[in-house]
Amino acid sequence: MTETATAAPSTSLDWKAFTVVIADDIAEVTLIGPGKGNAMGPDFWSELPVLFRQLDADPAVRAVVVTGSGKHFSFGLDLPAMAGTLAPVLADGAKAAPRTSFHDHLLEMQSGINAVAECRKPVIAAVSGWCIGGGVDLISAADIRYASSDAKFSIREVRVAIVADMGSLARLPAIIGDGHFRELALTGKDIDAARAERIQLVNDVFETPDAALAAARATAREIADNAPLVVQGVKSVLERTRANEIADALRYVAVWNAAFLPSTDITEAMTAVFEKRQPRYRGE
Repeated sequence: MTETATAAPSTSLDWKAFTVVIADDIAEVTLIGPGKGNAMGPDFWSELPVLFRQLDADPAVRAVVVTGSGKHFSFGLDLPAMAGTLAPVLADGAKAAPRTSFHDHLLEMQSGINAVAECRKPVIAAVSGWCIGGGVDLISAADIRYASSDAKFSIREVRVAIVADMGSLARLPAIIGDGHFRELALTGKDIDAARAERIQLVNDVFETPDAALAAARATAREIADNAPLVVQGVKSVLERTRANEIADALRYVAVWNAAFLPSTDITEAMTAVFEKRQPRYRGE
């Protein structure tokens, strides 16, 4: 749901994957699932672009804070919930039609993360607990990232036989540098908040989740107190400097996954998730 505590007009929808509170020029967006650990299922991917385009157009919003409910920011893609989307392209004999549909669906999902990056209102992420896969895609589209000391990050897709296709491969090299990025993307390893701060994945680390969220709110307040059209102009100019490169990378990975995602390895990855065991990959 959306609550508005300002006199300015604000359109609202009944969100299933988020709560949204708008007060004193700041929108606070909280991931709420419905999957465990705020996992990203169909509701998340369908609502995210609508939500951020709405915030972008809302004159009552000058900055946005994004955080997760409970102990974790997000476990990333909800594989069980998204199985229906994957099933046609993974079916035996899947040819042009299901691959084309899957490609189009990837572009629709990418539009959500893109809407975060393209929102003219600066976005500050406050991360605690796990931030995995799609969670990293989401914070890579934010302007500023804070974390609590218990935060852990992983570009996990490579460990479930997927080329990350929602933006991390396009955006993170400019944030953390090519060497650190390749290490994380090719291993799928987990890193703690201290390492994330050293490689500049996050701006600062705070002792507790509450402190990280308070810092995000404070920074949003500083931004909101500046001339709003100038703030939007600064962000628009910064986004423009790399927009074409990011767009090309996103289009390429969507085509790549539509062509090459179907494999015995991704089927094994999904089976291993359901059976709660380590996958055994064969490169087929």
